[in-house]
Amino acid sequence: MYHSKIAGLGYYVPSNVVTNDDLSKIMDTNDEWIQERTGIQERRHIIRGEDTTTSMGVKAAKIAIERSGVAKEDIDFVVFATLSPDYYFPGPGVLVQRDLGLRTVGALDVRNQCSGFVYAISVADQYIKTGMYKNILVIGSEVHSTGLDMTTRGRGVSVIFGDGAGAAVLSREEDLTKGILSTHLHSEGEHAEELALQAPGMGARWVTDIIADNDPNDESYYPYMNGQFVFKNAVVRFAEVINEGLEANGLQVSDIDMLIPHQANLRISQFIQNKFKLTDDQVHNNIQKYGNTTAASIPIALTEAWEQGKIKSGDTVVLAAFGSGFTWASAIIKW
Repeated sequence: MYHSKIAGLGYYVPSNVVTNDDLSKIMDTNDEWIQERTGIQERRHIIRGEDTTTSMGVKAAKIAIERSGVAKEDIDFVVFATLSPDYYFPGPGVLVQRDLGLRTVGALDVRNQCSGFVYAISVADQYIKTGMYKNILVIGSEVHSTGLDMTTRGRGVSVIFGDGAGAAVLSREEDLTKGILSTHLHSEGEHAEELALQAPGMGARWVTDIIADNDPNDESYYPYMNGQFVFKNAVVRFAEVINEGLEANGLQVSDIDMLIPHQANLRISQFIQNKFKLTDDQVHNNIQKYGNTTAASIPIALTEAWEQGKIKSGDTVVLAAFGSGFTWASAIIKW
């Protein structure tokens, strides 16, 4: 039995900065309204033709691979988390394998939205623990901007989301006191429709239905979110899954050196920080700059924290997420 460790990290965000004031020019909103509710000041949107979910994932992956010291020829498997693939099928995992020029390794796509990166880390961790693979590339990447209702009608959702990608290389660790100590995954599909994009979908409205109806008021192909309901569930599940991870490893809240929460809403992160009585130095938030990048948010924030020297050898790092599904997850890592 082995542990897996994070050997390399990288992230990429588009150069196109979209501020709250920029949004106020195309919809009825303002900087104060957005910051009060979400903490977001700006986000990144792709420039069409320059970036895609896959291309951003590739750019983040190249940085992570270089930093890991692992040759790309030694990557054994790819796990790609996203809700915004370039194509309905195939998924972006195989496109990354192609674009990075990897061997004909397996490529797996994970569709767990905001919890996607932690789910993907968990999958990769199990493969490495069993000895099946030695080095696995894990990516979280999202393009939201091209699928949002950028009008006043959609402002409750559209102001929240941004585009970006993060990546990690997981490698075998023989010292069982280090690396990923445990991961914890949950779902509650009972509330799936409270945060969802239902069309196009084979079970509801497919492309042919949308085209046939040609209804300008059809909102089924835009994201829907019951914001208050999501918030109330998120603060409960975040706390539960963090405590679950600590208890599984005989740790206390005081042992946390760095918490990387999914960047869903700064108010959620602040609620959890206050609940656990963590200092600003123990929590890394960057939603102010990037918005909610769903599966990309944790790897972007984790990479930033590491780059800024906030994560050091021997630190206990906690990743925690909650999102559409409803799904929630945590990972406990000894750096």
